[in-house]
Amino acid sequence: MTSATATATATPTLARPLSTAEPERRPSVPRLTGLEIRKSLSTRSGRTLVGTAAVLPAVGISLVFALGQDVPGAAEMLGLLGTLVAMLMVAVGVLSTAGEWTHGTVQTTFLAVPRPSRVLLAKYAGMAVLGGVIATIVVGSTFAVAAVAAGPAFTWTGAGVAVIATIGAGAAMTVVGAGIGAAVANAPAALTGTYVMLLVVINVLHGVKPAWAQKIDPLQATADLISGAGSAATPIAIVAGWVLHRSGRCGGDPPPRHLLTDARRPRAGVPDFPGAPARDASARVRLVR
Repeated sequence: MTSATATATATPTLARPLSTAEPERRPSVPRLTGLEIRKSLSTRSGRTLVGTAAVLPAVGISLVFALGQDVPGAAEMLGLLGTLVAMLMVAVGVLSTAGEWTHGTVQTTFLAVPRPSRVLLAKYAGMAVLGGVIATIVVGSTFAVAAVAAGPAFTWTGAGVAVIATIGAGAAMTVVGAGIGAAVANAPAALTGTYVMLLVVINVLHGVKPAWAQKIDPLQATADLISGAGSAATPIAIVAGWVLHRSGRCGGDPPPRHLLTDARRPRAGVPDFPGAPARDASARVRLVR
């Protein structure tokens, strides 16, 4: 054995170090949207509220017909239910965001996707879809009641426009509620403050400054848009203003750092929420500011 061979044998070949960095996986917005809808329906309060929102308008219109009240047509019927539908949709949206702080699922939300803009985009998109679906159920159930219980004078004129307006308003008001819940981050406070504003403050403003109230009242705008009372431009502008104002306030707020600590990490082997994969105990959560 020569000295060169001995040197080559004694000197081990250094293996290339393996990279321990895990590739970053970004869930798509459609997948996040679906998960947000499933999370909203994963709690008892969420399911109860969604079921109430879908069924209560049909019960209400059934009582109206049973008491012999005059409902001239489908557009007027949906217009009467516009305020109730809007109030229920706001509550659904508030619980979808503020309820996460109550149930603690906001921790795993930001651990999985520590980018508030993507999280909120998925929440708003999911709530728009969920609100539209609930409004569609409301339309179908109330129309079924009207087809059975309404008198011969009941007219279906303008029903198509009223249906589109009801579904659109339902989606919009759900997004408004989600924006309020994201801003307040406390479900009882968000619901109380929202209802005080919509039912007390704006009604007082109607008595003091009616012209001002008509320009900011989303409930009245929803009812006018559905029933076709007057021009549709003003109600659409009012509802759109509420959507843009509430959904645009929280897009850049970073998640609180204490939600991204190892102490608040979900337990290994337990899914974060329905549809999410179980976490591995050895997986590391990379903090992204």
